[in-house]
Amino acid sequence: MTDERTARIWDRQSRTYDLFAAGQERRWAAWKRELFAKIAGRTLLTAVGTGLDIPFLPPGHEIVAIDISAGMLHRAGARAKRYQGTLNLVQADVTDLPFPTAAFDTALTSCTFCSVPDPVAGLREIYRVVRPGGRLLMFEHTDSRHWAIHPLLAVMTLVTRHVARVTTELTRDTVGNVHTAGFSIERVTCLYLDVVKTIEAIRPT
Repeated sequence: MTDERTARIWDRQSRTYDLFAAGQERRWAAWKRELFAKIAGRTLLTAVGTGLDIPFLPPGHEIVAIDISAGMLHRAGARAKRYQGTLNLVQADVTDLPFPTAAFDTALTSCTFCSVPDPVAGLREIYRVVRPGGRLLMFEHTDSRHWAIHPLLAVMTLVTRHVARVTTELTRDTVGNVHTAGFSIERVTCLYLDVVKTIEAIRPT
């Protein structure tokens, strides 16, 4: 069942999302292209948003891109049409995916699991729909172990929650959540301090 409250929040944010997010997407473009190049087979892309990540996807793949927000998907439509491959947009909640078990070879996330209200539930659903031996590739914000950075992220989380009115949590232990969901972690690469990182994992056979 879709989390209607979260869907409404991101519908509202979709109106101005590109204005605030486009700059950081350009800064992260090279890192994202490097990670996205590792997708193989039928791929699930979670939280496609307005489609800012679509230009970083390698061509020629079969991709299903989901988002909880109809507003986000509406704005992603034009970018999806320009993808040089098969890219279908589906409105779906990552914690309740409308796909059969083992339907995908790869799952790809991009700045998703700082905003899912129940991240472990979402990761367990991804685990379900990825085939045994399939891979999870993540580009994510996470918490920091640095004594000075963690409190700053906690304050930023309060600001986003009470001022921007979004569900973003910047103090998530996403690596630990991936492990809890059942995946075997292959590689974690810190890109910006220990806050922005890529996580590569596999669903055990």
